[in-house]
Amino acid sequence: MTSSGRRASFLPKKHLRRRKRRSSFIRRSPSTYESMSLEELEENEDEFGEEDELAMEMYRQKRLAEWKANQLKNRFTEVSEISGQDYVQEVNKAGAGIWVVLHLYKPGIPLCTLINQHLSRLAQKFPQTKFLKSISSTCIPNYPDHNLPTLFIYHEGEMKAQFIGPLLFGGMNLTCDELEWRLSESGAVKTDLEENPRKQIQDQLLRSIRCSEPHRRDEDSDED
Repeated sequence: MTSSGRRASFLPKKHLRRRKRRSSFIRRSPSTYESMSLEELEENEDEFGEEDELAMEMYRQKRLAEWKANQLKNRFTEVSEISGQDYVQEVNKAGAGIWVVLHLYKPGIPLCTLINQHLSRLAQKFPQTKFLKSISSTCIPNYPDHNLPTLFIYHEGEMKAQFIGPLLFGGMNLTCDELEWRLSESGAVKTDLEENPRKQIQDQLLRSIRCSEPHRRDEDSDED
């Protein structure tokens, strides 16, 4: 009758080495596969014992969920051009939890060009927001030019805000930070700006006006 020790001696040397590695790996596996990536889990799959399969599958699913969440979070990094035919699919059916910023513009209008430049920067800064642009006449037939530029803000297919006409943007003095603040007020982006940049400009103007007032008073007194 062959003992268990003798049976083990008939096993191939490669299998014996794998068994030894597996037993030593099991003793340190809890802290090891927690820090592994999906690729590393796949590569070292044979090194785990049967008792580790459940725990390893749990960590694999966790890593996969994290990867999918990261892919979803960083799915948009540029301003995409659409036409009227794309409107429903790209805007109304953008998906659950997706904010959409749509810019209606026309080539040759300087403020539209400026806003497109700002949106390109913001699309890279906020890749979880879907930034779109469309020539107004191809998106909405007979859309009046005096309403340009126009921004429509959607969330899960529902319009949340709209900015129509050049006056709402403050003209060619509009900065990227100011536009970011406007979008954050509607909920389309989560800004790291602490206050409205326009307010800072207004405060600076007020301070400059106040500083000039004593000088004017001196001039008036000299004339008297």
